[in-house]
Amino acid sequence: MKSLAANSATGDPGIRGQGLRAAAALICLLAAAGCASSGSPATPPSPRAASSSPAPSAAGSTPGAASSPALSPPATAAAACPASTLQVKPGVAEGYAGGVYQVIEFTNTSGASCTLYGYPGVSLVTGPPYAQVGLAAKRVSTAPVKLVTLAPGRSATATLQIVDALNFPAGRCGPVKATNLKVYPPNQTVPVYLANTSYGCAKPVQTLYISAVQANGEAHPMSGASGEGQ
Repeated sequence: MKSLAANSATGDPGIRGQGLRAAAALICLLAAAGCASSGSPATPPSPRAASSSPAPSAAGSTPGAASSPALSPPATAAAACPASTLQVKPGVAEGYAGGVYQVIEFTNTSGASCTLYGYPGVSLVTGPPYAQVGLAAKRVSTAPVKLVTLAPGRSATATLQIVDALNFPAGRCGPVKATNLKVYPPNQTVPVYLANTSYGCAKPVQTLYISAVQANGEAHPMSGASGEGQ
């Protein structure tokens, strides 16, 4: 390298050209050696599945009470229905051997259209003062997630399955009689309380299952959604 630099300094174009070509060749050899020693590039990690963990509850709500984790509706959709303009009430209930299917109805009481998209957040509570009983409702995919546009006065529904906690061994469940359902409309953080005296499990045994909201009158298949203990 020293001799190449010396020849380049003489000002002879031919010599300078030879020196530059030699230096370039040396750099290429060094680069190739470096590439060979680096090994194969690491395989990028596969995309992680979207989490269904409940979002933190709203300020002032019971610690651990699950609000409705947000799902993003289409960008062109009308504004989401805020809890303040929704009438939330229990609809038809249908019992079965081991539990009950409870429809929850959401009615737009405002003067403008709004949208619901995704799942309500639901849990059993005692009180007031309200304290959550066990696990919040687990989402089930038997009903499709789709945008529901509510004109003024129109309704949408979701179906809640409540597995009777008394089906489980008391030591495993820790049965507690609730006073209310705590319901967060989809993508909202302000809850509504509906009277309900079902038994839940104080211990982490899943007894609640919730469907995505559907336009009023649409079917809510829940087969295969239930937990054990029926």
